Amino acid sequence: MTETSYRIKGQTGEWEVVIGLEVHAQVTSEAKLFSGAATAFGAEPNTQVSLVDAAMPGMLPVPNRECIRQAVRTGMAIDAQINRWSRFDRKNYFYADLPQGYQISQLYHPIVGEGHLDVVADEKKPDAVKRIGIERIHVEQDAGKLMHDQHPTRSYVDLNRSGVALMEIVSRPDMNSPAEAGAYLTKLRSILRYVGSCDGNMDQGSMRADVNVSVRKPGDPLGMRTETKNVNSVRFVMQAIEYEAKRQVGVLEEGGTIVQETRLFNPDTGVTRSMRSKEDAHDYRYFPDPDLLPLELDEAFVEECRASLPELPDAKRARYEAAGVTPYQAGVLTAEVESARWFDALLAAGVAGGPAANWVTSELFGALNRLGVGIDASPITPAKAAELLSLIADGTLSGSLAKQVFEIMLE
Repeated sequence: MTETSYRIKGQTGEWEVVIGLEVHAQVTSEAKLFSGAATAFGAEPNTQVSLVDAAMPGMLPVPNRECIRQAVRTGMAIDAQINRWSRFDRKNYFYADLPQGYQISQLYHPIVGEGHLDVVADEKKPDAVKRIGIERIHVEQDAGKLMHDQHPTRSYVDLNRSGVALMEIVSRPDMNSPAEAGAYLTKLRSILRYVGSCDGNMDQGSMRADVNVSVRKPGDPLGMRTETKNVNSVRFVMQAIEYEAKRQVGVLEEGGTIVQETRLFNPDTGVTRSMRSKEDAHDYRYFPDPDLLPLELDEAFVEECRASLPELPDAKRARYEAAGVTPYQAGVLTAEVESARWFDALLAAGVAGGPAANWVTSELFGALNRLGVGIDASPITPAKAAELLSLIADGTLSGSLAKQVFEIMLE
């Protein structure tokens, strides 16, 4: 069974799973979306809060040009439409970590429109490419953080995160298996890190996914969906989909109905649980933010963003394959931007693509795994690796002797 034919087997037959992801990616910027406050991770509570972030009376937001630039560059990287005119809206709700009483977002006129990602769900079938549509990217503020473990009877509020710029990247419901969703999220994270618009550190909360899941009999209309909020790893996203799809099938086959609701995923148990009924847009009373003019992007700004884009994973992968690297190895080498940079430096030193890829993906990656370090902390530089591979290629070093030299170089 291929991943594109993934089905849940129930008592009444097979069920198809339909998945959409809303990814919240923290924009790489030294300042927040509408203030000059810092955004460093791990700072002491409430040490990175401006008067704007704390919603002091009379304080007005001023858009951060770098955050807008990063959103535009991200849109270009997914081959999306860049909207030259966009606008900010207020999303109104009350919560203790939202001092303004509203979040500044973009509901009606987002900065980035339709785009797509091409993903491979099964690495053993590199030609089985599926296109996942992306509906939009909009820019919005993050909220603060409530801390419930600091005092037995009180909750504390940390506003360091309040006002930090987020990109919300909304996919179409084009995924039909946990593996496809995992491949999409992995590819998106890789692109964000190549572009430099988000560091992709899911364990630190700078990238998290809201997972929309519904089930239906093949050929039927879309079923009612649930949304599992703030899932912070690719593996957990896949687990949440697996559990939620099976849960929904069980409910429907017992004669129940699926409620449109927000759920939470527990990574310790692998189970989702109900959090609250799902809100609709009208519940938030959206309206254009009167404190902010519409964003109008001129041609020079758009072209500056385009010119700053690096070589992206798909283009790099094609270049590696043209240099004699196998499709599987090219996928491994381009998955992380650090690996690709290291390999590019090795190629620039004159090493042939095929032998270089064989050595890096087997010998070097194996040694780094053993040492517990990433390639950016490798004790062997690309230049030294090129010298070693040159000695192997011209016969100066035999295979066994080369391994001994390699171990010495690692020390």
